[in-house]
Amino acid sequence: MDFSYNNAVLWNFINQMGILAAILLLANIIRRKVPFIRKALVPTAVLAGFIALLVRLLNIVKLENSQLEIVTYHTIAIGFIALSLIIPNRDGNYSRALIGSKTGALITSYYLLQGSLGLIVSIGLAYTIRPGLFKAAGILLAMGFGQGPGQANNVGLTYEALGFVGGQSFGLSIAAMGFVVACAVGVLILNVLERKKLIRRHGESAELQTAAISEYESKNEIPISESIDKFSIQVALVLFVYFVTWLMLTGITKLLETANANIAQTLVPVIWGFNFIFGALLAVCIRGLIRAFRNFGWMTHQYQNNYLLSRISGYSFDLMIVTGICTINFEKLTGLWLPFILMCVLGTVFTFLYLKWICKILYPDYYYEAFLSLFGMATGLISSGMLLLREVDPKFQTPAANNLLLGSSFAIGFAFPLLILIGVAPKSDTLALVTLGCCIGYFLLLLLYMLGFKRKRAGALS
Repeated sequence: MDFSYNNAVLWNFINQMGILAAILLLANIIRRKVPFIRKALVPTAVLAGFIALLVRLLNIVKLENSQLEIVTYHTIAIGFIALSLIIPNRDGNYSRALIGSKTGALITSYYLLQGSLGLIVSIGLAYTIRPGLFKAAGILLAMGFGQGPGQANNVGLTYEALGFVGGQSFGLSIAAMGFVVACAVGVLILNVLERKKLIRRHGESAELQTAAISEYESKNEIPISESIDKFSIQVALVLFVYFVTWLMLTGITKLLETANANIAQTLVPVIWGFNFIFGALLAVCIRGLIRAFRNFGWMTHQYQNNYLLSRISGYSFDLMIVTGICTINFEKLTGLWLPFILMCVLGTVFTFLYLKWICKILYPDYYYEAFLSLFGMATGLISSGMLLLREVDPKFQTPAANNLLLGSSFAIGFAFPLLILIGVAPKSDTLALVTLGCCIGYFLLLLLYMLGFKRKRAGALS
């Protein structure tokens, strides 16, 4: 075998990852050393993504879209699987489960709000001044703003295959704009609240280094001196779950294709596009199975390590952000700038107003912390929400940080019907309108659940 540079198959992927690693390290240095960028709270991965995009557009180095798309697709699933394998802190607090359920409903509701706004724009333009516009394009507002570049890429590619020219770049551009909104608008909100003396910003400090070394060696876990490295076990668990996820989705695909070809044509692309949801649910099941084995005495060690799993998840999401932003192709946005601008503006304004209103009702005791964290998450990712939250709650003394984690878990269940709607919307003009109606209807149902639950709890306390 030829091990030299002539063997492109051997070296190409490694070289691509090496370039991205160098860009990520450069972005970290810039964020640390440039005061303006540091104060703007731009996440290092987002900055690296834009640097990589600039490097690719200027042809300074060769970054292949096909390789980047593969990394974007797989890292979102690996990140969520690692996150779902983490053992939750079971303190027996019933209210935590309830607040997690409410937050999960809230997260899903802003997906639906953003999706409804996007569909109103895309359908409205398609029936008026942009007759050739892909009517289901508006769903990508929820994918880009609400879920970030991973799902914007996956759904955008799916829609592109169904006739939406430039769908992938459209979704990724919305996701990139979402990060800009999370950082720029988020920092603006922080400054306004600080000037009004409603909050006190703490900024980054040593207190934020919450990952203590004790988390690496927890009670009943496999010891460091074991014959296999503890980190290797975590990677093996994650990859095993991902492999089983592939087997499960392959089986579902074959069953659908055998049962009904038309249904399979609608659902299969969406199922594979949302492979991370199935991976996360499967990880939760395997986590429960491991716990049952330990309770029955069939397993003596706790194999998951929360600290290492969170590091795997964090690295996966950082890499996903970098590759997702880097694959944006602005040339494909020709003719799509009007819906892009309208969706981003409406998405920003209505997400801000909705969260400003609902957070006062659901989280009256820590309104600003809840609002800032959820706004960052609703326009970027959970990391954006945590960045804004740490400015006002560096020690995470309020439940806001836990709400993001618990709510994200509950949102997987609440958001499951969106899988069907995303697959159905592009099939016809009528189904696009039906999807819009379903999004609005489901949004109102979740709103009733959250507000009704709040009144019930208030009545019980009185």
